[in-house]
Amino acid sequence: MSQKDVGNKLPIYKLTAGKQVEQYYDEWTKKNKYDQDMIDWKYSGPQETVDIFLKYNNKKNIKILDAGCGTGLVGIELKKKGFDNIDGANFSKAMLELIPKNVYKNLFKIDLNDKLSINNNTYDAITCVGTFTFGHVNPPCLEEMIRICKKGSKICFTVNEGIYEKYGFDKKIKELEDQKYWKMLEFYKSNYIASKNVNAWLILAETI
Repeated sequence: MSQKDVGNKLPIYKLTAGKQVEQYYDEWTKKNKYDQDMIDWKYSGPQETVDIFLKYNNKKNIKILDAGCGTGLVGIELKKKGFDNIDGANFSKAMLELIPKNVYKNLFKIDLNDKLSINNNTYDAITCVGTFTFGHVNPPCLEEMIRICKKGSKICFTVNEGIYEKYGFDKKIKELEDQKYWKMLEFYKSNYIASKNVNAWLILAETI
């Protein structure tokens, strides 16, 4: 798929530089346009991810990081299911400011492409939805996620179908599995943003 074709689906997919992406989100969030677009587009990623996450996590007090939390769509779904020990991290301050109160215990403004200033073995689980996509976060972040998780933690994330091989997520996921850092429990294609014909791989792995 050409970059032009991708951009015709969602304009943000045309962007490649981090600062451009951040500025785009700053504009997109004005007057709650981002959240309204997600409703209008029937964005199913957050609910699908939390549904599969719930299949493997029934302890509601586990410490979760919602990486790339945006305006809190995944956190809200987790909260509905009874999880209440959730931290959120995102690189757009404008998006963080739109998160409803009492969804997350802590909020961090961080770039997931950098080494995370989070200690080893901090979290029991991670969710990461809509973050591994064009011009956003790259495969090395998966290593950081494993590092900050305890053994036996569940990491549930989506990877936009268009970058899965192009950015090397296919190789990184297999490499981490071959090296016994994690094992795959779920791996299937999500409708994601069906109204825009944008699909993603929905993956749930357990750290070893």
